[in-house]
Amino acid sequence: MADPVIIGSERSEAGLPAGMEVLRRGGSALDAVEAAMRRCEDNPADHYVGTAGLPNAQGVVELDASLMLGSGRQFGAVAALKGYPNPISVARAVLERLPQHSLLVGEGAALFAEECGFTTADLLTDASREQWRKQVTDSKEAVEGENTAATDGDQRYRESALSLIRRLAPHDGPWGTINIIALDATGEMCVGVSTSGYPYKYPGRVGDSALPGAGNWCDLRAGGAACTGRGELSMRGGTARTIVDLIAGGQDPAEACRAALADAATLPDEFRSELRALALTPDGRHGGAAGQEGSVYVLMTEASTEPESRPRVVL
Repeated sequence: MADPVIIGSERSEAGLPAGMEVLRRGGSALDAVEAAMRRCEDNPADHYVGTAGLPNAQGVVELDASLMLGSGRQFGAVAALKGYPNPISVARAVLERLPQHSLLVGEGAALFAEECGFTTADLLTDASREQWRKQVTDSKEAVEGENTAATDGDQRYRESALSLIRRLAPHDGPWGTINIIALDATGEMCVGVSTSGYPYKYPGRVGDSALPGAGNWCDLRAGGAACTGRGELSMRGGTARTIVDLIAGGQDPAEACRAALADAATLPDEFRSELRALALTPDGRHGGAAGQEGSVYVLMTEASTEPESRPRVVL
């Protein structure tokens, strides 16, 4: 059995030490992922998840999150959740307290969060409101990604979003999903995903982060995988599950991620922008892939004193 390890996408370093501390104490992969992701969601400098996440076309922050366990493929998720800063914890509550369901959205997700006693908060901060204003007017950065250059698809998406924003008359007022995958001392694995979704999205839009097989998949027979970036592509490609299936077929995690991204790249999409992927196996191997040079993911083992960066292979 492999030693405990936790890996994450860019910017998960804000939470990985908390997750590894859970694993060092003999805690579960589920506890580790939740602890790590909550730190990311509570980080006001991160405008991609949780509090300070960037809003939809009406200027309202809507959050998606999911958790999946590898041993039994149990899945819990929420989407289009308003007013609750830690959707990863609400997703866990769905998994554990509402086992007859796997996904709650919108008002139903908020009702369930209220019933469970979760605390509400104003999620749109002054900083995220100002960044939203700047990005919707003019930017050369990717709509969804890690400070990467905008593609033609990004520009078309931004133009369509501006049209939508004008139509919906929003009030005054780097993004991208976070993935975290943990393997604990018992051999259990958990994949967690959290996001505020595409900025200036249509209200109610749900991306891949809340959908099993698309943005999140975990099967202890082969491994776990998760995606960031253009969620509509990973939804159409079943990208997270494709990665795990490729690992089951003998590919190493990095090559499986690259092959799944290559498959998604064949799909027509006039709003195409970068899609990234990350994977971990039950024996502790890990890897990631991206569409641009210089992309990394981060990891911690029991011996780590701080998160360590690893390069992603390039599509």
